[in-house]
Amino acid sequence: MSNAASIISFPQRLKDATATLHQELEDLPISKSILKTEVTSDDYLRYLDLMHDIIKEVETNIFPLLVTEVSDLDQRIKAPFLEQDFVHLSYQKTQSTPVFKNLDKAISTAFALGIVYVIEGSSLGGRVIYKHIHKQLGYDNNSGASYFAGYGDETGSLWKNFISTLVAFEKNHNNSDIIIEGANYAFQSIKVHFERNEP
Repeated sequence: MSNAASIISFPQRLKDATATLHQELEDLPISKSILKTEVTSDDYLRYLDLMHDIIKEVETNIFPLLVTEVSDLDQRIKAPFLEQDFVHLSYQKTQSTPVFKNLDKAISTAFALGIVYVIEGSSLGGRVIYKHIHKQLGYDNNSGASYFAGYGDETGSLWKNFISTLVAFEKNHNNSDIIIEGANYAFQSIKVHFERNEP
């Protein structure tokens, strides 16, 4: 198989294999709430609060497993953006809720990459949410929407860089099923996190 074919086939297989859970997550009321025309600040802050639980946990527990594989991890830190948004919007996060439960501390690099695939993919959708929130609530990168502004103009290139890393790792280790398992675990865990914290 050529390298070009590999680049096309594995990301598509990964996307297809996670499509059902991805769609179920997007169909949840809390996911839809921030894209409503009548989105409120409360809707927005509830979503940010739940995302902080997810992002903080990934950056604390999963990122350290990938320091030798993902060379630009330091550019992918997003928890401080969420915390900056909380400050701008005078929001006090009172507690953190565990998201990735029953996760073996010794998970493989492949499984960890699957989890981060979900987190990095959310940055693409975040650009759409950013435009909507800016239009409806007036927040921007400097006034409460820095998390969804994310990587800004670098969003596309950072996503491509991550996919290239993922493809190269899968090609070298032949462990696509484990990467897919990690991604589906992440989607399922985030879905349960949202469902348990519906208003």
